[in-house]
Amino acid sequence: MLSDVTSSPHTAPASPATAEALVEVNHLVKRYGRFTAVNDVSFTIRRGEIFGLLGPNGAGKTTTLEIIEGLRRADGGQVTVDGLDVRRDRRAVQRRIGVQLQATTLFDALTVRETIHLFGAFYPSARSADDLLREVALEEKARARPQDLSGGQRQRLALALALVNDPALLLLDEPTTGLDPQSRRLLWETILRLRARGKTIVLTTHFMDEAQTLCDRIAILDGGRIIAQDTPSGLIGLLNASATIDCALVPSPGGQPPDSAALRLLPGVSDVQAGAERVRLYSTRIEKTMTALFQYAEARGMSVEQIQVQAPTLEDVFLKLTGRGLRE
Repeated sequence: MLSDVTSSPHTAPASPATAEALVEVNHLVKRYGRFTAVNDVSFTIRRGEIFGLLGPNGAGKTTTLEIIEGLRRADGGQVTVDGLDVRRDRRAVQRRIGVQLQATTLFDALTVRETIHLFGAFYPSARSADDLLREVALEEKARARPQDLSGGQRQRLALALALVNDPALLLLDEPTTGLDPQSRRLLWETILRLRARGKTIVLTTHFMDEAQTLCDRIAILDGGRIIAQDTPSGLIGLLNASATIDCALVPSPGGQPPDSAALRLLPGVSDVQAGAERVRLYSTRIEKTMTALFQYAEARGMSVEQIQVQAPTLEDVFLKLTGRGLRE
């Protein structure tokens, strides 16, 4: 079963620079009454990598982050950050991490520069406001107030605040939610520059293209458990497909809808997702599958419309593992 796989031959070996663990999560458990939000979760985050936590709503991502941050107390298991036990050394851990949330409440009366100075005052040693403004490309907005910033600029300011203590570990909880494509790309570039500087980053996101572009390794959670963990290319390799074919199979009047069982028998097809008319085929032999698909449609009086052929993506893996329905 695909959902049982937590590693694969596609996994890239760690380089010497990233092999040392900065975060170790071992058999983590968190319950709320009879509900288990995090159920025996274990993973390691290496220094200098971007590690993604993906999953449907309610999968346990935010709870896991909050335990790492020392904001929630686990009911079982252990988390260490930079060699410190989060339960015993919570304050010391919090001095070593930076956190950017989906939305950050800022003081309207303070300028961008004054806001950075204020947050820096909470730490014994803080980076200069000028360095942080350059880091997130907000030099021209140093005298602006938060209410005068765009959504993307506010998120870049929030990132600067998360970096004010020069943290060893940066945790980003859906940082690009609600941003336009240009602002998302600018934030991506900043995140990649931080990794190039040696920062270790944990990222949660609902954008699969974002995870595929940014993350070195990914853990997919569902129902409080890790159901797959690998590099993006390793996870995509679990699909056993070199291409996906997405199309509408439109039956003739009175005809039958597409038959998933019959489509699975076409040459090269490793999996099928079929609706009333639209189907997606995962193929290891794209030319043979395409030829057989048109023959299948012609024999049943169907027309093949709106066809799209592309390489499989992380979104395909995510939907395969967790299902297509939004679950709370």
